[in-house]
Amino acid sequence: MTTPIATFARHHFRHFNAATIVDAADGWHRLLDGGGQMFLTLAGAMSTAEIGLSLAEMIRRDKVHAICCTGANLEEDIFNLVAHDHYQRVPHYRDLTPADEQALLDRHMNRVTDTCIPEMEAMRRIEQAVLAEWVAADTRGERYFPHEFMYRILRSGALASSYQIDPKDSWMLAAAERNLPMWVPGWEDATLGNMYAGHCITGDVKNVHTVRTGIEYMMALAEWYTRTSTEHGIGFFQIGGGIAGDFPICVVPMLHQDLQREHVPRWAYFCQISDSTTSYGSYSGAVPNEKITWGKLGVDTPKYIIESDASIVAPLVFALVLDR
Repeated sequence: MTTPIATFARHHFRHFNAATIVDAADGWHRLLDGGGQMFLTLAGAMSTAEIGLSLAEMIRRDKVHAICCTGANLEEDIFNLVAHDHYQRVPHYRDLTPADEQALLDRHMNRVTDTCIPEMEAMRRIEQAVLAEWVAADTRGERYFPHEFMYRILRSGALASSYQIDPKDSWMLAAAERNLPMWVPGWEDATLGNMYAGHCITGDVKNVHTVRTGIEYMMALAEWYTRTSTEHGIGFFQIGGGIAGDFPICVVPMLHQDLQREHVPRWAYFCQISDSTTSYGSYSGAVPNEKITWGKLGVDTPKYIIESDASIVAPLVFALVLDR
């Protein structure tokens, strides 16, 4: 049954960026209908923007098959899960003075545009839970990726009594339930990555390599892509730019040029929601055709770029994809 949002979009979104929203969703449908899978990348502060309200259902409905995200998006969905009632919205954030910002810091409220994340209720609560997992793994001589530690604390039920939103609106819970393949490059610059470094410095964690990162993530991605692409075309849907998108899209030229796995297909679909300016020399803002020169996309790869606000556009694309 067609949803009201889909009916509205197909009637009104006929030109420019609006039309591309519909085109990109239709291309997503064609990819899945042809047996393909979708790889989604998540940059910016989309978890604090509560993208889980729509992304979680995309995961449950088998519309997203793997995710690459920043460390911030990995943890901030869980922060919101356990501390939502303590968040503070600041709709007049453009008017804040330096003194106003200092007052927020004094209250341990970390601002992301118009939303303040409460340090004690969110960050420190999750730190306590994941530290126990870090130390336990360290003691046993085991090593896991950042997202695997998050999956472990979610599956353990240790946080369940602290949930402050409907669990169905957490995309990380949906991902953990499906054991969704995930990559989190550059995790070290996230809040929990900083905390982990601190616990390694103090000696709470003896082996810094207890949390696997970086090159091992790329190696795991290379093996997943090689294996999965033998049976499925793999699409690439990029929300924002930065490392969340740049890291995974490079796996195809690496496989071709560095490992000589020339039989591996290129990405089968590409779409990016972007607000970057190409003329400034931005990798994140590069038009899709530039990626042909790097061996990431082919001449015939379906390509879309939506130059707009991802917090508005992504839920609309998801609604159109779910409209089946």
